[in-house]
Parts: sequence; C-alpha cells; structure tokens
Amino acid sequence: MSAVVDVENKVAEKGWAAQAVNKQRAYFETGATKGYQFRLDQLNKLKRAIVKYAPDVEKSLKADIGRPPLEAYIEVAGAMDEINHAIKSLKKWMKPKRVATSLMAQPGRSRIQATPLGVTFILVPYNYPFILCMQPLIGAIAAGNTVIIKPSSLDPETADVIKNIMEENFPEEYIKVYRGSTEITNALLEEKFDHIFFTGSPRVGKIVMAAAAKHLTTVTLELGGKSPTIVHHDADLKVAAKRILSGKFMNVGQTCIAPDHLLVHSSIKDAFITELKNTLKEFFGDDTINCPDIGRLVNDKHFERVKGLIDPDKVVAGGETDKAQKFIAPTIMDNVTLDDPCMQEEIFGPVLPVLEYTNLSEVYEHVRKLPPHPLALYLFTGSTKVEEEVLDNTQFGGGCINNTLMHVGNANIPFGGVGNSGIGSYHGYKTFEVFSHLRGVLKTPTIFDIKFRYAPYKNKVKFLKMMVK
Repeated sequence: MSAVVDVENKVAEKGWAAQAVNKQRAYFETGATKGYQFRLDQLNKLKRAIVKYAPDVEKSLKADIGRPPLEAYIEVAGAMDEINHAIKSLKKWMKPKRVATSLMAQPGRSRIQATPLGVTFILVPYNYPFILCMQPLIGAIAAGNTVIIKPSSLDPETADVIKNIMEENFPEEYIKVYRGSTEITNALLEEKFDHIFFTGSPRVGKIVMAAAAKHLTTVTLELGGKSPTIVHHDADLKVAAKRILSGKFMNVGQTCIAPDHLLVHSSIKDAFITELKNTLKEFFGDDTINCPDIGRLVNDKHFERVKGLIDPDKVVAGGETDKAQKFIAPTIMDNVTLDDPCMQEEIFGPVLPVLEYTNLSEVYEHVRKLPPHPLALYLFTGSTKVEEEVLDNTQFGGGCINNTLMHVGNANIPFGGVGNSGIGSYHGYKTFEVFSHLRGVLKTPTIFDIKFRYAPYKNKVKFLKMMVK
C-alpha cells in the first residue's frame, strides 16, 4: 500500500488515531511490556530484523535521499551499536538503585526505580530516517513502553522498510507505524501520549510542544541551529580541513549537528581556505556532479532554499547546481558577514560560509547572537587553555574538540540540545531514562516506631531545630 493511499484511508476513518492509542494503552496496562525477559526478547528480535533488512535500508536511503553506500550503512551500524549497548546493559538499567537516606527520613532504605511511561510517540525526521527512528525506539522498548512511529513523508521508501520491519516482528498494539503526510501527524498529536520524541526543526518543535501541552505530555525535542566551528591560530590545519569537510558534507550537509559555518582566526584564514580547497578536491575530485560520494537534497523545495543561500561573488570553491538532480556541489564561501542570507537561518545543506575573528571575545559575542543556543560547537586548537576558555564562555548542546560529529557516536555521553536547539538528551542509558519515570521509594521498618512526628507536638520543635543545626 502506498503512503498516499495510507493517508486517504486513515483520514476517512473517523477516530482512527484515538483507537490506535487506546489499543496500545490497553495492551500496556496488561503489564506485558514490563518484564526484563520480554524487553530483552524484543530488543533481540529488532536486532535480527535490522541485520536482515540492512540491504533494503541501504537501497531505500539511496532512493529517498541519494545516500552513498557508506553513509547509508553508517545508519545501520549506528543502530546496531545502540541496540548492542542496550542489550548488554538492560539488566543493570532496570535494577533499582540504592541511594542514601537523609536524616529526616530515617529510619529507612531508599531506592530509585525506573518504570515505563506507557504509550509513546516517535516522530522521525527525513535526514537520517532509519537511525533516528531506531535509536529512540530502542530506548522505548528497553524502558518497557509501547510505541507509535511516524516516519517522514519525504522518505517513502525508507518508511516502507521501517513499516515492514515492525509489522513482521511486532503486533500493532505494541509497535505501530503510520506513514503519510502531516494530516496523519496532526491527528496523532491530538491524542494523549505519555511521551513524545521529536527530531526536526525548531519551528515544528514548537507545534509538537504545544500539542503535548494540552495533555501535559512530556517531550524530548531534538532540534538544530547554526552550529559554529572555531579554527584557532594554533590548529592543525590539514587535520582540521579534513574533519570539518567530512562532517559538513556528510549527507550533503543535511545533518542537524553539521558545522554550519566557520569562524577562522584572521592570521590563518587565507592558508586555511587554501587547505579547504585542496581537501575538497581530494575528497570529491573536479567532476562533483558525477562523484558517487555526494548525495542529493531531499526535494525541490529544499534545493531552491539552499541554492538561494549561495552568493556567487563569495564562492571560492564549488557552487555548481543542477535542479533536475537536486544537486548542489560542496560549496565554500569567503568574506561572509552576519548580514548574508546564509547567516539568517540554519543552512542544512552543502554550503560552508567562512567568517573570521581576531580575538576569542568576538567568538563568544558571535555565539551569543546566534539563535540560542546551537546544538553543536566544534573547536580546533592545540591549546588546553583555549579549549577550557571557549567551553566556559559558550553554551551549546554538545560538541567536539579537534573533530566534528563524532560525539554522537559515543553511547556513554548524552546527546541533546539546550534552549532553542532542544529539550532533553538521549543515547545509551539516557535514551532508557528518557522513556522511563524514575520513581523514588522509601521503605521504613515497622519493628519500632519513632513517635517524634506524631501529635501532640509539645516541645518537639526545639529538638527538631537542634537536629537541623
């Protein structure tokens, strides 16, 4: 069934969204999803499905967004890394954690229990449609929830693969995929979920948050922003050029944590631009439109938007476009100012503006002027002192020193935004935590009973004050 027919059928069925959520809520309330063995079995089942469907994922990503084979398989590998980590750690994550009991709560023992939230909703973006579905899904399963998934309508082939995986392995009262346009999304957002996980733009994030607020539903919003990359005068220019261009042009810049623009120290700017140009040629050659390692923009709308951000007079490398193929060559622009169109919005495409600075104080002022606060920040420097100073004077979701993108590959550190770039973080244990309620429990013995708390109070307040002192 095509995504279009799927939409028409669902819109024609009055109350379908409520029925879908109610069916999952009834299943959740049976307690079937809560046990350790059930969760482990579902994770292993999903792992086997990912392995089985990996070739189909690669093909669908090529069809939907022109992904080169290596970039496509990175999504599969990332999902496998996340699920292996969850399977290995699940028992430890689920085990209640003993914590100290304060003097006021004595005598007693205290613990924190992770309990499932219930019926959850995952909204998947178009730029990494497989891994950004699987990563939150793995956490939702590990935490003991049911899940409704809405893939992006811009990736119909990948949405079909995701739907096939879920229908083949899980009953719809446990995990259900709905394809289609924003009509499907809007209908589902009208319903009461116990958590909504959204990855996408700040504009749509506000819509999701407003819908969730009607039901007091918690949200995780993984958004974006203009992530700056700082190249200080003591950076290794060759290494910096390779790591920046690799991070920027992965998925032709359609990455929420891609370097959005460069802030290069004025003393090395010319040398660094030369290094960028040489590296660009080394990576992609001269005939970029026929290079198999360059993807395509997702649709005509995004092609026109990104093309409009290019100022031909400031292009020092790249700049070629082909509307028929939705192709924009990896492009570098120099002498860019804050007034240029490319600095008015997140680029989310293969265009890399270069700005310069003389003092780090200019960098801090620049970062503060960005939509608060960027999802990522990258710094290239050989100085620990500069590293510490920059980290102390900037606010951002996460980032790297002398690298780009790679912080998202470590399941042991949280990934997420702050302010305009998102709410909440995930990866590894944090994904399990996102889809759990951490419940505090105090157990008090009954073998003896301290009467201090009971009336009549008389002079007990004096003893309480003495205890507090």
